[in-house]
Amino acid sequence: MESPTIVSLNHTSAVTESATENNQGQNADQNAALLSATSSVVSSRSWTIEDSEDLYRIKGWGEPYFAINAVGNITVSPQGDRGGSLDLKEVVEGLKLRDFQLPLLIRFSEILEDRLERINACFAKAIARYSYKGVYQGVFPVKCNQQRHIVEDLVRFGQAYQFGLEAGTKPELMIALASLSTPGALIICNGYKDESYIETAMLGQRLGQKPIIVLEQLEEVDVAITTAKRLGIQPNLGIRAKLAAKGSGRWGTSAGDRAKFGLTIPEIITVVEKLKAVDMIESLQLLHFHIGSQVNAISVIKEAMREASQIYVELVSLGAPMGYLDVGGGLGVDYDGSKTSSQGSKNYSVQNYANDVVAYVKDACVAREVPMPTLVSESGRAIASHQSVLIFDVLGTSEATPEDPTPYQDGEHNLIRELWDVYTSVDADNYQEAFTDAIAFKKEAASLFNLNYLRLTERARIERLYWGCCKKIVSLLPQQDYVPEELEHLEKSMASIYYLNLSLFKAALDTWAIGQLFPIMPIHRLNEEPTQRATLADLTCDSDGKVDRFIGPKGAKDVLELHALQEGDSYYLGMFLVGAYQETLGNLHNLFGSINTVHIHLASKAKAQQGYTIEHVVRGNTTDEVLKQVQYDPKDMLEQIRRRSEQALQKGQITIEEARKLMDNYKAGMDRYTYLTEV
Repeated sequence: MESPTIVSLNHTSAVTESATENNQGQNADQNAALLSATSSVVSSRSWTIEDSEDLYRIKGWGEPYFAINAVGNITVSPQGDRGGSLDLKEVVEGLKLRDFQLPLLIRFSEILEDRLERINACFAKAIARYSYKGVYQGVFPVKCNQQRHIVEDLVRFGQAYQFGLEAGTKPELMIALASLSTPGALIICNGYKDESYIETAMLGQRLGQKPIIVLEQLEEVDVAITTAKRLGIQPNLGIRAKLAAKGSGRWGTSAGDRAKFGLTIPEIITVVEKLKAVDMIESLQLLHFHIGSQVNAISVIKEAMREASQIYVELVSLGAPMGYLDVGGGLGVDYDGSKTSSQGSKNYSVQNYANDVVAYVKDACVAREVPMPTLVSESGRAIASHQSVLIFDVLGTSEATPEDPTPYQDGEHNLIRELWDVYTSVDADNYQEAFTDAIAFKKEAASLFNLNYLRLTERARIERLYWGCCKKIVSLLPQQDYVPEELEHLEKSMASIYYLNLSLFKAALDTWAIGQLFPIMPIHRLNEEPTQRATLADLTCDSDGKVDRFIGPKGAKDVLELHALQEGDSYYLGMFLVGAYQETLGNLHNLFGSINTVHIHLASKAKAQQGYTIEHVVRGNTTDEVLKQVQYDPKDMLEQIRRRSEQALQKGQITIEEARKLMDNYKAGMDRYTYLTEV
C-alpha cells in the first residue's frame, strides 16, 4: 500500500520564509557556526554583588540585618547598624563541622532584641513628638512563636520596657503566667474562654501579675462576673471591639462586622450595663481591636485609629475608668522589599505607624478632656520575623533543556529542517512569530507520529529544537517592555527544578497554605551570575511541596535565578523572615520532623575567634521520635523486623550477613535525623 503524501504546514511567517531561503544550500559546518553565534546572550560585563542586591532585592527586605559581602556571601548583622556582622556561609559550615545536619534553622537572638528596641524607640519618639501624656507598653502574642527560648528571650529583652505577653488559648496563658515575671508587665488574655481560663487568669493577679481578660464574646461577661464574685477578686477586664473600619491585605476580613472575634457597638453597651448592674464597672480598663495581620496600607491604620479612639473616650464618658488602649496586631513586614501596599509589603515604616497611633489617640482624648491611656500593641510578626533564617541545601536538579540542539543535516525530515530554520532566526524582532511557528511544528510532529509517519528519534529531534527555540525566546524576554500573554508562561515551563533537602509543610507551611512569599536566595556565590532559572521542590511526595512564586525586582515572578550546581560542592539557599508562625504551623507530612535549630549570639572578637557563640541548641526530630508521635512503638517495629529476618533465614531468602546488615541499618535509621544526611 502506497503511503499518502504528507503536506507540511503552509507557513506565511516572513521570518520563516526568509530563514528557509538563507539556509538552503548551507552545509553542516555553516549551520554549526550560526548556532554558535546565536546560542546564548553573553553578558557585556562581569556580574557584581550590586547586581545580586538588585536581583534578590535584599536591601529592601534585609536592611539593616542582611547584606552581601565582597566575596559574594550573605552577611548577618544581628545588632543592625550598631554592631558587627557574620558571614552566613561560614556560620553554616562551622555548624556542619559540629555535626549539625541541614536543614538548619538559625535564630539570631540579637535581631530579636533589636526589633524589640526599635519598636519601643519609635513609640518613645512619637510620644515625645506629640507631647503625649501616657506611655507605650507592648506585648508579644505568644501564638506568633511559642518556642520556649524565643519567649524567654523576649521577656528578658523586654524588662526595660515592661514588655508583656498576649495569650490566645489556655496553653498560651500557662506559658505567659510561668514565663513573665517583669513587674507591671501586662498579660493580655484573648481568644475563646471558658470558666477555667478566666479563673486561672484572675488568680494570676494574686501572684502580682497584671492579666487583663479581654471579653470577645457576650457570653464571657456573665462567666467573668460569676467567677469574680466567687473568688472575691476584682478582675482586670477589657473589651474587644468590632470596628466598622476594614482591614487590608490577605487578612483584611479579620476586621469589620463579620470578624471572628469582638463585640459590636450594641454588645459593648450591653457589657457596660451588665458591669454597672453588679458594681463592677471599675474592672473595665482596656479597649482592644484588631484589623488583621500584615496590614499593608497606612490609610487602614489611620481609619481604625480614628474609630477606636472615639470608642475609647465614649467608654470613659460612660463611667469606665479604662486606662489602656490596645491597638492589636497588624504591623506589617516588608517581605518583598518593595515598600508598597502589595500583599507582601507595607507602605509605611514602624515610625509612621507609631506616629499615627499616638496622634489619633491624643487628639480624641484632648477633644473630650479624657486622660491619655497607656498604649498597647500586639506586634508579633514585626518583632519575630527577622530573627530566624532557614538554611537548606540543594540535592539535585531536573533540567528542562539539558543541551542545545545539533544543526540540521541533509536528508533529515522536512519538519526538522523547517524548525531548524525557525531556531536559527529567532531574534528580538520576531520572537513572537517564531514561538507560534515552533508550537505549530511541534503539534504537527505529534500528529505525524501518531499516524506512524514519524519515527520516535525524529520526534525527539523536533522536540529538542522546539525547546531550543523556547530557550532563545526566554533569553530575550527580560529586554522587552511588554511580554505577550501567550509567552508569560514560557519562562516557568522552561525552568529547571531544584530539589531541596527540606519539607515546606514542616518548615514554611504558609508557602503552601496561603501562598506567602518569603525571600529566598543563595547565601553564597553572589558575585557570580546566576544563569539558571528554577522552581523549587521539597522532599515530600506531595505535588504541592514546591515553591514557584518568588519576589523580584519588578514584583512577584515565576522563577528564581540560581547558579548551576558544581560537582562536589554544596549549594546553600536561605529562606528569610520566617521567625513568625512557621515553626508551630508546620506539620509532619511524610513524617519529616522538626529541624535542627541553633541560637547564635554575636561575640566579641577578643572572646571568640569565629565571631559568635551558640547559646542554645534544639536538635531536630529523629525517626523514632516522629514515629512515636503517630502512635508507633519503635521497639516493637524493630522486633517485627528481627522476626521477619529470622523467618527469611529459615526459608533461605536471606543470609545471616544480610540479615545483620538490615538490622544494623534499621536500628541506625531510627536514631537519625528525618532529613537526608551526609554520610
